[in-house]
Amino acid sequence: MTTPTQAPYADLDAWIDQHFDEEVRFLQALVRVPTDTPPGNNAPHAERTAELLQDFGYVAEKHAVPAADVQAYGMESITNLIVRRPYGSGGKTIALNAHGDVVPPGEGWTHDPYGAEIVDGQMYGRATAVSKSDFASFTFAVRALEAVAKPTQGAVELHFTYDEEFGGELGPGWLLKNGLTKPDLMIAAGFSYEVVTAHNGCLQMEVTVHGKMAHAAVPHTGVDALQGAVHILNALYAQNHEYLKVTSKVEGIQHPYLNVGRIEGGTNTNVVPGRVTFKLDRRMIPEENPVEVEATIRRVIEQAAAERAGISVDIKRLLLANAMTPLAGNAPLVQAIQKHAQAVMGEPVPAVGTPLYTDVRLYVERGIPGVIYGAGPRSVLESHAKRADERLDLEDLRRATKVVARALCDLLAG
Repeated sequence: MTTPTQAPYADLDAWIDQHFDEEVRFLQALVRVPTDTPPGNNAPHAERTAELLQDFGYVAEKHAVPAADVQAYGMESITNLIVRRPYGSGGKTIALNAHGDVVPPGEGWTHDPYGAEIVDGQMYGRATAVSKSDFASFTFAVRALEAVAKPTQGAVELHFTYDEEFGGELGPGWLLKNGLTKPDLMIAAGFSYEVVTAHNGCLQMEVTVHGKMAHAAVPHTGVDALQGAVHILNALYAQNHEYLKVTSKVEGIQHPYLNVGRIEGGTNTNVVPGRVTFKLDRRMIPEENPVEVEATIRRVIEQAAAERAGISVDIKRLLLANAMTPLAGNAPLVQAIQKHAQAVMGEPVPAVGTPLYTDVRLYVERGIPGVIYGAGPRSVLESHAKRADERLDLEDLRRATKVVARALCDLLAG
């Protein structure tokens, strides 16, 4: 019998090549079920994923987050999936996590965002790169492992979750908090040409600026909340000049940044707006203290509001995602992935940080070493993630599946 210690890498690669058309069809089926978040009705995709996994003999545990919790969170439905594949006593339990929720397609597409069309070796569609692609890479890596290496110790778990876009607390966070899983190591969805070992934190806040409505013909009888908001926004954006002076020592991460991604308010064009609300996103480098960052943001907002007579503000924290910093125990993950990525990709694959924030932090915060690696190009920009015409080079999918299968083979062999 072939065992992991014999390192049957060529046989793993061959199995993946032989089943690659099936893997592509699996990914197409996943992409064709929309998971726009918001609104966040993700349970139907989980049901479809479970059906597809059943075809491989995999039983997906369905862990539905209570509807009241989901709706209070601002989404419609979440069912997280766990597929447990135990191989024997001893050894490590390795979790593979990818998220199915995605931002809405938006405008400017030249392909159906849920068509999963293949053109010149690239599959187009929302979540082809981030991160339904890794539903496929992780599933088929495990299938190859079991068909070829036949591990006899340890276990693998597939964690397919649906709350990355809103922060992860009702995705992996909910599974971990409720004691439904506690792996020894984990790999999360990522791209094929780098192993990510650290990432930024993120603070998201909602700011409501209050003034006083008035008829536009007599504006002096009101207090323009929009003008107050503009003053506050200018003060916030001025912080970005200061952030340029704050640099990270983590390769791949540069400096903090503040972005305002949504503004709404007013009632009509002939009415002085009495209320304006905006939502901001503040990326935090690993070296920053989140408590100090939030306190500074609140101070800037409150001081700017105080400079405008009649203006008041309400400030609400929407999300505080801590930065991910490497745990010492992640070395075997990094070494195994780098070794096999170089062999499969034909070039060194560096271990770096990323300015994104991900669900991995939720595992790391609980002492579970993790890294980010999966199917995708050299950069988020190249993938068109969160933009029109998101796409995945299918050869990256093939190669990443081989890398993950080989790495699992090594890790389960001890």
